[in-house]
Amino acid sequence: MSKIGLFYGSDEGNTEGVAQRIAARLGEDRVDIHDIADVTQLEIAHYAQLILGIPTWDFGQIQSDWEDFWEDVQEIDFSGKTVALFGLGDQFGYGDYFLDAMGMLHDVIVANGATVIGYWSTEGYEFEASKAEIPGQKLFMGLAIDEDQQEELTGGRLNEWCQQIAVEFDLEGGAESVAQLED
Repeated sequence: MSKIGLFYGSDEGNTEGVAQRIAARLGEDRVDIHDIADVTQLEIAHYAQLILGIPTWDFGQIQSDWEDFWEDVQEIDFSGKTVALFGLGDQFGYGDYFLDAMGMLHDVIVANGATVIGYWSTEGYEFEASKAEIPGQKLFMGLAIDEDQQEELTGGRLNEWCQQIAVEFDLEGGAESVAQLED
Protein backbone atom coordinates (compact mmCIF):
# COMPACT_ATOMS: atom_id res chain seq x y z
CA MET A 1 0.00 0.00 0.00
CA SER A 2 1.47 3.35 -0.99
CA LYS A 3 1.22 6.12 1.55
CA ILE A 4 -0.44 9.50 1.28
CA GLY A 5 1.95 12.44 1.48
CA LEU A 6 0.59 15.15 3.78
CA PHE A 7 2.42 18.47 3.38
CA TYR A 8 1.64 21.55 5.45
CA GLY A 9 3.01 24.98 6.31
CA SER A 10 2.49 26.43 9.76
CA ASP A 11 3.78 29.53 11.54
CA GLU A 12 1.93 29.25 14.85
CA GLY A 13 1.24 25.51 14.93
CA ASN A 14 -2.48 25.41 14.05
CA THR A 15 -2.02 23.93 10.58
CA GLU A 16 0.55 21.47 11.89
CA GLY A 17 -1.90 20.41 14.60
CA VAL A 18 -4.68 19.88 12.07
CA ALA A 19 -2.28 17.86 9.87
CA GLN A 20 -1.50 15.58 12.82
CA ARG A 21 -5.21 15.20 13.58
CA ILE A 22 -5.88 14.22 9.94
CA ALA A 23 -3.09 11.63 10.06
CA ALA A 24 -4.50 10.20 13.32
CA ARG A 25 -7.91 9.76 11.71
CA LEU A 26 -6.66 8.22 8.46
CA GLY A 27 -4.07 6.11 10.27
CA GLU A 28 -0.40 6.86 10.88
CA ASP A 29 0.47 3.79 8.76
CA ARG A 30 -1.23 5.43 5.75
CA VAL A 31 0.18 8.96 5.98
CA ASP A 32 3.65 10.52 5.87
CA ILE A 33 3.60 14.07 7.33
CA HIS A 34 5.99 16.72 6.01
CA ASP A 35 6.55 20.37 6.90
CA ILE A 36 6.73 22.24 3.57
CA ALA A 37 9.67 24.22 4.99
CA ASP A 38 11.80 21.05 4.92
CA VAL A 39 10.96 19.46 1.55
CA THR A 40 11.94 19.47 -2.10
CA GLN A 41 9.91 19.01 -5.26
CA LEU A 42 11.12 15.40 -5.42
CA GLU A 43 9.54 14.57 -2.08
CA ILE A 44 6.14 15.76 -3.30
CA ALA A 45 6.61 14.03 -6.66
CA HIS A 46 7.13 10.73 -4.83
CA TYR A 47 3.44 10.48 -3.86
CA ALA A 48 0.45 9.66 -6.07
CA GLN A 49 -1.95 10.79 -3.32
CA LEU A 50 -1.42 14.06 -1.50
CA ILE A 51 -3.03 16.17 1.18
CA LEU A 52 -1.85 19.78 1.21
CA GLY A 53 -2.54 22.11 4.13
CA ILE A 54 -2.16 25.87 3.87
CA PRO A 55 -3.29 28.71 6.13
CA THR A 56 -4.21 32.17 4.88
CA TRP A 57 -2.46 35.05 6.60
CA ASP A 58 -3.72 38.59 7.08
CA PHE A 59 -5.26 40.01 3.94
CA GLY A 60 -5.20 36.91 1.73
CA GLN A 61 -1.50 36.15 1.99
CA ILE A 62 0.22 32.80 1.64
CA GLN A 63 1.88 31.37 4.75
CA SER A 64 5.63 32.11 4.79
CA ASP A 65 6.94 28.57 4.22
CA TRP A 66 4.52 28.02 1.34
CA GLU A 67 5.54 31.41 -0.05
CA ASP A 68 9.20 30.34 0.00
CA PHE A 69 8.23 27.10 -1.81
CA TRP A 70 5.78 28.73 -4.25
CA GLU A 71 8.05 28.70 -7.32
CA ASP A 72 8.76 25.02 -6.69
CA VAL A 73 5.04 24.19 -6.47
CA GLN A 74 4.50 25.93 -9.80
CA GLU A 75 7.09 23.63 -11.40
CA ILE A 76 5.74 20.30 -10.09
CA ASP A 77 3.91 18.07 -12.57
CA PHE A 78 0.80 16.97 -10.70
CA SER A 79 -0.45 14.80 -13.60
CA GLY A 80 -1.69 11.47 -12.29
CA LYS A 81 -1.81 12.76 -8.71
CA THR A 82 -4.92 12.93 -6.56
CA VAL A 83 -4.84 15.85 -4.13
CA ALA A 84 -7.03 16.88 -1.20
CA LEU A 85 -6.63 20.37 0.27
CA PHE A 86 -7.32 21.84 3.67
CA GLY A 87 -7.01 25.47 4.61
CA LEU A 88 -7.10 27.49 7.78
CA GLY A 89 -8.36 31.03 8.10
CA ASP A 90 -10.32 33.50 10.21
CA GLN A 91 -13.74 34.08 8.64
CA PHE A 92 -14.70 37.00 10.89
CA GLY A 93 -11.41 38.87 11.23
CA TYR A 94 -10.55 38.43 7.55
CA GLY A 95 -13.92 37.64 5.97
CA ASP A 96 -12.98 39.25 2.65
CA TYR A 97 -9.99 36.90 2.26
CA PHE A 98 -11.18 33.69 3.95
CA LEU A 99 -9.01 30.75 2.79
CA ASP A 100 -7.61 32.68 -0.20
CA ALA A 101 -4.28 30.82 0.05
CA MET A 102 -6.07 27.47 -0.41
CA GLY A 103 -7.76 28.85 -3.52
CA MET A 104 -4.42 30.04 -4.93
CA LEU A 105 -2.79 26.65 -4.23
CA HIS A 106 -5.76 24.87 -5.84
CA ASP A 107 -5.39 26.92 -9.01
CA VAL A 108 -1.67 26.12 -9.31
CA ILE A 109 -1.99 22.38 -8.82
CA VAL A 110 -4.98 22.07 -11.16
CA ALA A 111 -3.09 24.02 -13.84
CA ASN A 112 -0.28 21.49 -13.38
CA GLY A 113 -2.53 18.45 -13.85
CA ALA A 114 -3.80 17.48 -10.37
CA THR A 115 -7.11 15.75 -9.78
CA VAL A 116 -8.59 17.44 -6.72
CA ILE A 117 -10.88 15.69 -4.25
CA GLY A 118 -12.28 16.67 -0.87
CA TYR A 119 -14.43 19.63 -1.83
CA TRP A 120 -16.34 20.94 1.18
CA SER A 121 -19.65 22.76 1.68
CA THR A 122 -19.62 26.47 2.52
CA GLU A 123 -22.63 25.91 4.80
CA GLY A 124 -21.95 26.91 8.40
CA TYR A 125 -19.37 29.56 7.55
CA GLU A 126 -19.85 33.34 7.49
CA PHE A 127 -17.48 35.20 5.19
CA GLU A 128 -17.65 37.89 2.54
CA ALA A 129 -15.35 36.51 -0.15
CA SER A 130 -12.95 33.63 -0.73
CA LYS A 131 -10.68 32.56 -3.58
CA ALA A 132 -11.25 29.03 -2.24
CA GLU A 133 -14.97 29.06 -3.03
CA ILE A 134 -16.08 27.44 -6.27
CA PRO A 135 -18.29 30.07 -7.95
CA GLY A 136 -21.98 29.17 -7.92
CA GLN A 137 -21.53 25.78 -6.23
CA LYS A 138 -21.48 26.64 -2.49
CA LEU A 139 -18.33 24.55 -2.13
CA PHE A 140 -14.81 25.22 -0.96
CA MET A 141 -11.92 23.70 -2.91
CA GLY A 142 -11.03 21.74 0.24
CA LEU A 143 -11.75 21.47 3.93
CA ALA A 144 -12.25 24.86 5.62
CA ILE A 145 -10.98 25.17 9.19
CA ASP A 146 -11.37 28.23 11.40
CA GLU A 147 -9.47 27.61 14.63
CA ASP A 148 -9.99 31.25 15.66
CA GLN A 149 -13.79 31.43 15.54
CA GLN A 150 -15.11 27.86 15.25
CA GLU A 151 -12.53 25.72 17.03
CA GLU A 152 -15.29 23.65 18.62
CA LEU A 153 -16.40 22.47 15.15
CA THR A 154 -12.98 21.34 13.95
CA GLY A 155 -13.07 17.79 15.34
CA GLY A 156 -16.42 16.96 13.74
CA ARG A 157 -15.40 18.55 10.45
CA LEU A 158 -12.18 16.54 10.43
CA ASN A 159 -14.07 13.30 11.14
CA GLU A 160 -16.50 13.90 8.28
CA TRP A 161 -13.89 15.13 5.78
CA CYS A 162 -11.49 12.28 6.50
CA GLN A 163 -14.29 9.79 5.85
CA GLN A 164 -15.07 11.60 2.61
CA ILE A 165 -11.49 11.60 1.33
CA ALA A 166 -10.95 7.97 2.41
CA VAL A 167 -13.69 7.05 -0.05
CA GLU A 168 -12.44 9.48 -2.72
CA PHE A 169 -8.85 8.21 -2.34
CA ASP A 170 -10.29 4.66 -2.53
CA LEU A 171 -8.51 3.64 0.66
CA GLU A 172 -8.93 0.07 1.82
CA GLY A 173 -11.85 -0.07 4.23
CA GLY A 174 -13.23 3.25 2.96
CA ALA A 175 -15.03 5.55 5.37
CA GLU A 176 -15.32 2.78 7.98
CA SER A 177 -11.53 2.66 8.31
CA VAL A 178 -11.34 6.27 9.51
CA ALA A 179 -11.05 6.81 13.25
CA GLN A 180 -13.76 9.03 14.69
CA LEU A 181 -11.96 11.12 17.28
CA GLU A 182 -13.25 13.66 19.79
CA ASP A 183 -10.11 15.77 20.00
